[in-house]
Amino acid sequence: MHVALISPKGPLYRHRGGIFRKSLRYQPLTLTTLAALAPPELGIRFTLIDEGIEDIPSDLKADLIGMTVITGTAPRSYQLAKAFRARGIKVVLGGPHVTLMPDEAAAHADAICVGYAEKTWPELLHDHARGGLKPRYVQAVDFALDELVIPQRHLLNKRHFITQAVFEATRSCAHPCEFCTAPAAWGRKQFQKPVEHVVADIQSVGSRRNIFIDLNLISDRDYARRLFTALIPLRIRWFGLLTALIGTDPDLMALMAESGCSGVLIGFESVSGKALGGIRKGFNRPDHFAKLITDLHRHKISIFGCFVFGLDEDTPDVFAATAKFVVEHGIDLPRFAISTPFPGTPLYHRLEAAGRILTRDWELYDGQHVVFQPTNMSPETLIQGHEWAWKEVYSRWNIARRLMTSRVQLPVSLMANTGYRYYANHLHTHYNCDW
Repeated sequence: MHVALISPKGPLYRHRGGIFRKSLRYQPLTLTTLAALAPPELGIRFTLIDEGIEDIPSDLKADLIGMTVITGTAPRSYQLAKAFRARGIKVVLGGPHVTLMPDEAAAHADAICVGYAEKTWPELLHDHARGGLKPRYVQAVDFALDELVIPQRHLLNKRHFITQAVFEATRSCAHPCEFCTAPAAWGRKQFQKPVEHVVADIQSVGSRRNIFIDLNLISDRDYARRLFTALIPLRIRWFGLLTALIGTDPDLMALMAESGCSGVLIGFESVSGKALGGIRKGFNRPDHFAKLITDLHRHKISIFGCFVFGLDEDTPDVFAATAKFVVEHGIDLPRFAISTPFPGTPLYHRLEAAGRILTRDWELYDGQHVVFQPTNMSPETLIQGHEWAWKEVYSRWNIARRLMTSRVQLPVSLMANTGYRYYANHLHTHYNCDW
């Protein structure tokens, strides 16, 4: 049996005309993990295609095609599914958007996977081999990440990515943030891999520099301590995602640094406490941000700081206030997004009930387009202020100011800032949905 697994392209990652180039792209885990989950007795031959970095062959032949779908790539996924099904190829859709919008997705596929697929994907493959594919496979209530799975990373060409050393230890997050797809799709229980399995996966790759893509590595602090302690003997460097709550636990921060952490992505979201309360992220305390940044820099940890514009309390002065904060406090690599009500989230349901959703063109749900009516500004003001903030913090002068304040990993930070300066100055011309 030949199975083709595809990650459809979107405006953010496209190998021609996309805004991110190879230097900013790491190898995704979804397709390589699905390949590793295949029952060996089926003897499946896999073809993996990341459409963000390569074209789908026009003559692609397979017995089954599986696609992982996020909201921004849903229209492209449905377009591809229609074409494959017209040729008599069975199509399976899964991923966050499918989990959030299963009935919509089911209309475009022979089968869908709702939720995490560790248990359902092998079942689906067996059913297909027997000619008995069911229309829907749903994550079991007793789902756990207790089996060792080493992603088949070699099935994607490593030359297309800055690194293949990408890992996960946990999935989902305990926090109820209004805008986040994770609690809406998978609930607030964090699923955890045995720490020894995470270590085995890291050792199988053997890279000195590694990336964790977990949504929040410190959601369960006891687990985080066990993980960080187990990483110390590996003598690796790693980058991961976590919340600003790391600032409330100095011992955990020190252990994280000792384990090899060289950089973190933190969703600051806003410099306004009132705005953060409005999106159920009141545990973020803007009055604590400065100390958090200083403490992380003291541990030689760089900060990828994320901020969102268009929250209900935001007024047009939010862009300048946020840019000033980012520059003055030396955030190493700032990133801005436009608040996006992904379908199925509490934010979407609230704005929909208020009649504030402007479009349901999922292609525009990418964090860089305005798809709803803001409270205190026009959509035009929001998009213009968003672009201004990008250009402001990535001006040559402000790059220099930020990095000289931080003074953490200057060569690497300078290279990353150069890449994001390109991004900042090409939002309008590159960030589009023309295929």
